[in-house]
Amino acid sequence: MKRRGRRLLSAAVMAATTVAAFVTSAALPAANRAERLLPAARPAAATLAADKGRFRIMSGGQQVGREEFEIAPNGTDWVARGTAEVKTSEGTSRVSGTLEMHNDGSPVHYDWSTQGTKKAAAAINFNGATAMIDLRVDGARPFTQQFTFSSQPIVVLDNNLYHQYGVLARLYDWNKKGVQTFSVLVPQEMTPGSVTVQSIGAKDVEGKKLDELQVKTEDLELDLYLENQRLVRIDAPNANAEIIRE
Repeated sequence: MKRRGRRLLSAAVMAATTVAAFVTSAALPAANRAERLLPAARPAAATLAADKGRFRIMSGGQQVGREEFEIAPNGTDWVARGTAEVKTSEGTSRVSGTLEMHNDGSPVHYDWSTQGTKKAAAAINFNGATAMIDLRVDGARPFTQQFTFSSQPIVVLDNNLYHQYGVLARLYDWNKKGVQTFSVLVPQEMTPGSVTVQSIGAKDVEGKKLDELQVKTEDLELDLYLENQRLVRIDAPNANAEIIRE
């Protein structure tokens, strides 16, 4: 899957729209069918926290888009919502996503829709390590696909919805630290994969001491910067892109 990942990276640089799509470079084998699942324990309770704000999406030092988001409790569960608008060479693209999670951060249901250069929407139901996707694209027949992940925990990291990296940062075990691996689904790409996350420690960023998390696939890397575990910045050096909290 490395070749496909590099194509996605090139497209992300040209359109400045798909930092989240970078995780597909480490997609699991046989992504188009269910895989045999090894028994896995449910992840330990995470420390999710309410958050609300905006991100500026930057490419080459220029703003190309903006995302608004909110993460909030919903009874005993949580909901993370975001809407982003990004300018591309083909016009403005708008994407929205709503992720329902258990209190431990494990996904329950995800809805996304996109308008602009294409119109599409999908609903994804999670049941343990299995995800069932119902996709609808204008001009095409509805499509259903099932993915079964080989390990847990599972995270959703969708294109242009960068607040989901804030959820990932909350799922990282800050007490344990070290390298931690997560199964991941990129819904708009309909691609499962995996990422590793590692705490790098405190770093001075524009006069502030921020905690850095390094997110990696086989050949790609993102740097998350957090203030009291609150996501304030994402750097994608290979794409000359930054996501900056307003």
